Amino acid sequence: MPTWYQSLIKPSYAPPSWLFGPVWISLYLWMGIAVFLVWRKAGKGRVKTAPFIFSLQFLFNAFWSIAFFGFCSPAFGLIIILLFWITLLLTIILFARLSLMASILIWPYFLWVSFASWLNFSLFRLNR
Repeated sequence: MPTWYQSLIKPSYAPPSWLFGPVWISLYLWMGIAVFLVWRKAGKGRVKTAPFIFSLQFLFNAFWSIAFFGFCSPAFGLIIILLFWITLLLTIILFARLSLMASILIWPYFLWVSFASWLNFSLFRLNR
């Protein structure tokens, strides 16, 4: 992680930097399986909204890294992660209508992003 992040005042519950890699690898694996389950149904031409919203939340995921780390801005990161969180919640709802298993596989991702949102807010508050 960039030196900028290491220099921030962090709350006591901030995880160690080494934990982020293994967590994201696991989440991307489960997310990939969930997307596969939904795409199987989408491939039949019946489903378009769920893959679109999933793609949108994935873009917010990428934009969050740019906003937070690229611009060194917990404030900008907070705005993006809230949009990310909302679209991820919509993804879970839409996935559940198509595949309960796909929705369940996304829940750890949602919980992690919820935690990351709170952490982002705390970093914003502690470092303004």
